[in-house]
Amino acid sequence: MTQPGRETETGTGTGTGPAGARGARDADRPERDAVRLAQEADRPAPNTDRLAQFEEQRGRLWAIAYRIMGTVTDADDAVQEAWLRWQALPDDQPVASPRGFLTTVVSRICYDLLGSARARRETYVGPWLPEPLLDGTGGRLPLVAAGAGSPGSPGGPEDRVTLDESVGMALLTVMERLTPAERTAFILHDVFAVPFPEIAEAVGRTPESVRQLASRARKRVRAEAPRRTVDRAEHRRTVEAFLSAVMGGDFDALLSVLDPEIVWRSDGGGKVSSARRPVLGREKVARYVRGLVTRGAQRQGLRVALAEVNGATGLVFVDPVGEQAGVFAFTVHAGRITEVDAVINPDKLGHLDLGLHLPRDSGPGPDSDSGPDSDSDSGPESGPGPGPGPGRF
Repeated sequence: MTQPGRETETGTGTGTGPAGARGARDADRPERDAVRLAQEADRPAPNTDRLAQFEEQRGRLWAIAYRIMGTVTDADDAVQEAWLRWQALPDDQPVASPRGFLTTVVSRICYDLLGSARARRETYVGPWLPEPLLDGTGGRLPLVAAGAGSPGSPGGPEDRVTLDESVGMALLTVMERLTPAERTAFILHDVFAVPFPEIAEAVGRTPESVRQLASRARKRVRAEAPRRTVDRAEHRRTVEAFLSAVMGGDFDALLSVLDPEIVWRSDGGGKVSSARRPVLGREKVARYVRGLVTRGAQRQGLRVALAEVNGATGLVFVDPVGEQAGVFAFTVHAGRITEVDAVINPDKLGHLDLGLHLPRDSGPGPDSDSGPDSDSDSGPESGPGPGPGPGRF
């Protein structure tokens, strides 16, 4: 039977990266999937009209779920559960607004899931980062029109968080500091322009209470969101300059592209060796990267390349020998990198086919044995840099 919440068009299909980045997503995931299959087997064939209505909304539902939850796994689960509930509705009771009904259902599911997810994340080993998305078939970004100007939208365009921004790693990380109710209200209202009365149904509050939740969340996001460049070309040039400095072993050039207050976060989840606390400041980050480069130069077979990570230029790497992989997201402001989010926990990469983003002939380069990842080498012609010299690694 068709399972709309499981199709790979949203970028949530099973990938085939290195062995370390494959396998079960959660310890109980096989059992959960088995239960769903049993539920599906007991259900009659779906109403074709209802199936078509769900398919029409599926991409938007997944986009909402990912932004609320921050993980592909939970977004998949939420959309699948919404499908089961939608399918179970009596055929003789048509829904006046499938879009509104399904938005409320998937939002409520995410709101409930987020409470337990936050408790788990509080005991997570090291920094917790969202599961990354890549462009193309390795993890297509679920970009859906936000519907600006709808009754629930803020006062003006300057008050809105654009859909691209809302999927960025930096902003998703900031939203981890919101309460489940604040995050749900903020995503639904400021990003997807859902009216307050509809949000109230999802979170079990009054419309006025939801308005206050969204307002508090908006103020906190504005205050804590990192400075960032909105020009995509400038962002890419800055990341390329970083990679060029690392590839060339040019320590001075690396320092010049890092913001004095840069923050480097690594998410290994206790599954692989990584920095368990953020690395702060230009000098410390540069030395940290230099250590990664030194260790990586001793490895063979590492493949690194630029890729679109959550809507902006980032970096992916695969080490077939060590069965490691990683995805790096960069935040850039005024030509300098202000934040780096390195996801190397294999459980957070299993949905991606990183090999699709890597050139076949890329040579050996830096790798991470005891750090976040190999931010340290990239580009179509990645390879070992020159030997040590003045101002070099």
